[in-house]
Amino acid sequence: MLGAATSKRATSAAPKGFLAVYVGESQKKRYVVPISYLSQPSFQALLSKSEEEFGFDHPMGGLTIICPEDTFINVTSRLQ
Repeated sequence: MLGAATSKRATSAAPKGFLAVYVGESQKKRYVVPISYLSQPSFQALLSKSEEEFGFDHPMGGLTIICPEDTFINVTSRLQ
């Protein structure tokens, strides 16, 4: 259905089994990824880096990953 690199600009809810994440350093882009990524060490590393920078006070109101978009795509493409 939806892959890690599939961008969703609409603010609609993610399908069952998926979650929306906002990726980028200055301008955030919305991606819809499988929830199974949450258990993957490489994806957890991206989340940990963002936690160090943002804590749990996310300005986007959702899960935000602070990294270059190409880094996110590189990590998630290996999880597919």
